[in-house]
Amino acid sequence: MSADNSRDGLVAQLDEVWTALADLGDSLDDGLWATATPCPGWPVAAQYAHVIGTESMLLGRPNPDVEAPEGLAHVRNQIGGFNEVWVTAQAGVPRKDVLERFAEVTAARREALAAMTEDDFAAPSWTPIGQADYRRFMQIRIFDCWVHEQDIRDAVGRPGHDTGPVAEQAIDEIVRAAGFLVGKKAGAPTGSSVRIELTGPAPRRVDVEVTERARVVDAVGSPTTTVTLSSTAFARLACGRVDPADVAAGAFGGLTIDGDAELGRRVVGNLAFTI
Repeated sequence: MSADNSRDGLVAQLDEVWTALADLGDSLDDGLWATATPCPGWPVAAQYAHVIGTESMLLGRPNPDVEAPEGLAHVRNQIGGFNEVWVTAQAGVPRKDVLERFAEVTAARREALAAMTEDDFAAPSWTPIGQADYRRFMQIRIFDCWVHEQDIRDAVGRPGHDTGPVAEQAIDEIVRAAGFLVGKKAGAPTGSSVRIELTGPAPRRVDVEVTERARVVDAVGSPTTTVTLSSTAFARLACGRVDPADVAAGAFGGLTIDGDAELGRRVVGNLAFTI
């Protein structure tokens, strides 16, 4: 893992990603605000509504008194339903007003975080992946905010903010799931090993060894298969934002597979894990 997970480090990363989202939003016009993004069912405007909603929940603010439409294909669980309430509540609200709400709620969250200690970050907490601690929740929040920022950037053709502490934290979040993705989803057999070589803005090597279970290790001697792709492609695949076949055909820099090609293709095809 590469990112700083101290209380100060996580607070700084949240500040960084919220600032990036605010600056990006300020640079858009009303036409771009309505642009569809790679996040299923959500235009640019919905990305901001979602972040406002989650950060409002963390402040203890009530949910909007609205009902989200039923039967939406992209809503697959309770968290998705919660998100859609906030998206529905802010649909049609002018861009300027949404960005003002975003600025207000993130300012309030900065104030709340400033009052928290390392012990507070170590305290038990609900998270979207189950019970953990508040530190773990904030790691997930950084990842989530960054992913939606990248959704917007991809939609409007303004790439950026793909290096530095926030990007590293986001890649860390995917790496945390690598054992599950390789062992459970891709079905890598016992005794095999997989190397994922990331190039581009956030380069790193991720080695997964499959013994009794698949787990990320410091290094494997001779991997069964090696998948090489950019950190950009890796993040989009992990979030289900791009078809693996499109990456294999060259999207986001393409990919190469060395060694067991069939296992490598299974890994690439099973990287998506976000809810």
